[in-house]
Amino acid sequence: MLTKRIIPCLDVTLDENGASVVKGVEFVNLRRAGDPVELAKRYDEEGADELVFLDITASAHGRETMVDVVERTAEEVFIPLTVGGGIRRVEDINVMLNAGADKVSINTSAVKNPELVRESAKIFGSQCIVVAIDCRRNYELSRGVNIVELEDGRRAWYEVVIYGGRKPTGIDAVEWAKRVEELGAGEILLTSMNRDGTKDGYDIPITKKICEEVSIPVIASGGAGKPEHFYEAFFKANADAALAASVFHFMEIDIVELKRYLERRGIPVRL
Repeated sequence: MLTKRIIPCLDVTLDENGASVVKGVEFVNLRRAGDPVELAKRYDEEGADELVFLDITASAHGRETMVDVVERTAEEVFIPLTVGGGIRRVEDINVMLNAGADKVSINTSAVKNPELVRESAKIFGSQCIVVAIDCRRNYELSRGVNIVELEDGRRAWYEVVIYGGRKPTGIDAVEWAKRVEELGAGEILLTSMNRDGTKDGYDIPITKKICEEVSIPVIASGGAGKPEHFYEAFFKANADAALAASVFHFMEIDIVELKRYLERRGIPVRL
């Protein structure tokens, strides 16, 4: 069985004070968590399996990803680095890979131009292309294609949202996941906006559903608050990796101890 991956996420924004890692709840009310390069270096030393670097305001502000920060991060870490945010063209992907990224994550641009997924996968290989899917529960069942039963007995479908969760698209998240796999994406980074930053646990219903519908790896994201939540993402939803931010940034969960906990519960991890 393949080992499950633990992935810290660096949500990075740029302001007059420079680049900073931030974390909020449902992508708002952001608070600073530190310098991206220093945090990345710490996670590499602590045994993280991969890192995800997301420039969370690049798409909304219409600017390019912070290449210099990516370059400095890549110099300090020796585990796979995925970079996303503000990537709109094949040329942008090439720049990020040349800056030291191992994989590139596209979200808003993939929704607006699905052929970008196909073209970039052909040029760089599917293993380099991660499609990030941000989704939110929608209880208007007549609009959804895939109706999912929730933990509380209610039913909903999950709508893809773009621009950092600011704009709904009307697209069913499960259908979109299947489409990006067909287009050549090598991995899906799935974030439930309903759980992002809440520490209430990953959104198991949608994660499980998408894991069942696609054959490419799925990274669960949004809601991790304690070690049990990581276990649920792997055991209940069958996610290939679990991503978290604030619990690692603010040292609420130690990566080594988390992996030991998962191993004791029968989840294969790299120690």
